[in-house]
Amino acid sequence: MATFFAGYDGVLCDLDGVVYAGPHTIDTAVLTLNTLIDQGVPVAFVTNNASKSATEVADLLRAMGIATNPEHIMTSAQAVVELLLVKYEPQAGPVLVTGSEQLAVQIQAAGFSITVTAADSPQVVVQGFNPQLGWYDLAQASFAIEQGAGWLASNLDLTIPLSEGIAPGNGSLVNAVAQATGTRPEVAAGKPAPVMFTTMAQKFSMTHPLVVGDRLDTDILGAANAGFDGALVETGIHRSADTEAFRELVTPDWVLPNLGALLREPLDAYRGRDD
Repeated sequence: MATFFAGYDGVLCDLDGVVYAGPHTIDTAVLTLNTLIDQGVPVAFVTNNASKSATEVADLLRAMGIATNPEHIMTSAQAVVELLLVKYEPQAGPVLVTGSEQLAVQIQAAGFSITVTAADSPQVVVQGFNPQLGWYDLAQASFAIEQGAGWLASNLDLTIPLSEGIAPGNGSLVNAVAQATGTRPEVAAGKPAPVMFTTMAQKFSMTHPLVVGDRLDTDILGAANAGFDGALVETGIHRSADTEAFRELVTPDWVLPNLGALLREPLDAYRGRDD
């Protein structure tokens, strides 16, 4: 298998803040990813954003010029549906989806009935990112949880990087429901849980992949949880200056200015660890 940079045999790449910010691609991202793909390096995309399906994400990436397809993409929506199937039974009652239409479609495809109101006595609330969510949606989730429904979250990212700046992420909306109910989701399916990383690494026969992301608390911690090396790219949420504050939680193996650094020889200046 082809290798790159410091001998890695695959890339597990975050999207928001690494490949794009809102509708705009980040400098060097498209060229770097296409170069690695052309060299035969497996490149898979692992995102905590649950607002789009894998097909929609692939369409977006192809429109940006990246040579990929839905098989190379895993979202936290897919992960939370898999978790839902493990923890709940379709016949036990409806699922209140506090998230995007695509998340609801995936849950329905898994055999569950869907509702948007607590009056239908849902067995569980599944909360995923949707920029169109409003007070009513969060209130219905709160009512259902107060009535005894379970609660799963696609991810707990507090922020999301957009071209205009940093905006509230799914974790911030989860916190609003948590404040109202005095409880927390029983589990979050997305990063820093390792399942998306290990699933995609196994799928593409990566034995020594590099996880690339812009967040220390999700991407880099998730890499460590999966037993993989992590590279923080300084194009999204966190920067090199943030690593000290997270030192007790996780330390990136590499800190890179952008994805383009992966096409060069690894420099000592890029190392995040002292060992």
